[in-house]
Amino acid sequence: MLTTIRAAVAVVMLAGFYLLAVGLLGAVGAASWWLWQHEPGAGAAKVSLVALLLAGGLVAGMWKAARARPAPPEGLGVPSYRAPMLWHTLDELSAAVGTRRPDEVRMVPDVNAAVAEDTRLLGLVGGRRVLYLGVPLVQALSVAQLRSVLAHELGHYSSSHTRLGALAHRGRMVIVQTVKQTHSGVFGWVLLQYAKLYVLVEQAVSRRQEFEADAFSVRVAGREPAASALRELPILDAAWDFYLERYVSPGWQRGYAPADLLGGFRRLLAGRAELAALRLEAPSAKRSRWDSHPPIADRIAAILARPETGPPPDTRPASILIPDMPELTARLEGLMLDLDGRTVLPWEDFAPLASTQTVQPRADALLRAAARLAGRPGGDLGLVLHLVAAGRGADLARGADPHGSPDAAQATLRDGIGAAIMVAAVGCGVARWRPSWSGPAELVDAAGRPIEVAEIAALAAAPAGVAEAGRQLTALGIPASAGREHRAQADPTGAEVLGGLANMKSESGPLDVLILDRGLILAAAPKKAASMKSEGGKQRMVELLRSASVAELARRYRFLPYEEIASADITKRIPIRVALILHSGERLSLSEPWSGDHLGKDANVLLAQALAPFVAGPPS
Repeated sequence: MLTTIRAAVAVVMLAGFYLLAVGLLGAVGAASWWLWQHEPGAGAAKVSLVALLLAGGLVAGMWKAARARPAPPEGLGVPSYRAPMLWHTLDELSAAVGTRRPDEVRMVPDVNAAVAEDTRLLGLVGGRRVLYLGVPLVQALSVAQLRSVLAHELGHYSSSHTRLGALAHRGRMVIVQTVKQTHSGVFGWVLLQYAKLYVLVEQAVSRRQEFEADAFSVRVAGREPAASALRELPILDAAWDFYLERYVSPGWQRGYAPADLLGGFRRLLAGRAELAALRLEAPSAKRSRWDSHPPIADRIAAILARPETGPPPDTRPASILIPDMPELTARLEGLMLDLDGRTVLPWEDFAPLASTQTVQPRADALLRAAARLAGRPGGDLGLVLHLVAAGRGADLARGADPHGSPDAAQATLRDGIGAAIMVAAVGCGVARWRPSWSGPAELVDAAGRPIEVAEIAALAAAPAGVAEAGRQLTALGIPASAGREHRAQADPTGAEVLGGLANMKSESGPLDVLILDRGLILAAAPKKAASMKSEGGKQRMVELLRSASVAELARRYRFLPYEEIASADITKRIPIRVALILHSGERLSLSEPWSGDHLGKDANVLLAQALAPFVAGPPS
């Protein structure tokens, strides 16, 4: 009942948003009319313009929200004949919580479960129900734990939580679109504050609904499965992110994809012993008024406070409910993964390639730094050893990582040399990567014996140890000429965007400068941008980032890695003006106009910090 009342309040607040907006429009319109009657002139014209802009924003926001159509359901449908045990379980649980079962089950490649309902008449009449079930949950949970998750989701149906879901979503769309169209001025500020209040009420409703759905989970599936499933969710979420970042992303970003991507996660779960230690940690108790879900610690405490009414836990793996999982996951990957021309490889081939791609950028950075220091077109492992022996190790480290601290220079040098040795050993066939689901991939020789690269790299990073490191490399069969850089320029793949400056002046014309953690992307701006005021520059950069990946933008426009900068002279900070000299001898100046626009807060400060390592003295 409390949730229903709060949901009704949220609906009333949505109506209140319209009343507030129309009231503001009426007030401005009345002020405009009064001014034209008594004080005609520039003031009346300005107020009239504000009224027109506000009216246009309201109409545009409501029009965009009205024209928006719900996205088609994601995932792969699982009919009852493909998973009869799952559908039997849904029938049983639906009857237990007193609701109608879902009309459709769709598998998705996420650590998540959710329900949706296509309602009519503002949620008064129910419609088609869809249950979304994440493959990682089926792979990781027991039958009892998955039953508790399903009972929780069905509890949302039983309590009619989904009835107002579509209306609340549409209301949020209307408010967001309207605020976007009227973002400036005092009226935009008032509407924004009301929008924040609406979201706070809506999130409070959502948190209460989660507690109510948890009660159904305990009643039907039992306390222990409900509590343990909740504890498992953040662990699975972290494991999924780790899996994508460490196992999939290195090869994926460079044009390759693993066959049976979802099956790989199942192997990771079986191989990673450290997941057991994570289960012993206390669940999160962090609270925020803006969260749609209560803290897991609060939910578990509420679950354990309820009487035990569920059956004995079924500890069998949840995957037995869907015996067709291998075929379904293969079809799901084909449906939802955009391969975009990537080469699909079996894990035994993909994993070694991904391991090489992980260390290759670090090796390349060191080899390019060696080539610059020696004035050669390219570098190799022998040149690196020669420069270290000549006492140039600190210069090598600084060239490979311009933003690294001097205290970490030796570690940077060891890491880069180690990466170069690994790449060289694999490249000349002396070693191979042995994949592992229980830890990092291991570099082994032809007989399968581990190669202690760290010890050789530690020797090679000090002038006194270079000769011994060279002898050990020769004994392994790795020639000094091996390990040339794979890329002649720093790879922007996976780089993080820190901010941006629009309409910057340069020798080649106005530029929009995107500031990355690895360099700058210099995108040509419209010719008129240099004389424009700030409007449009930020939005232009946002649209630029939405149009393509950072790596694609770096190919499309000019990418200037920090390692190619020899020196920087910051002649002014606000607005920022810098003069760059590259190792190639090219000179480049960037000057921010007073009317420049920023992507992110204090982008000029970010640019100054990024260029700080190349400044010979304090800026004037």
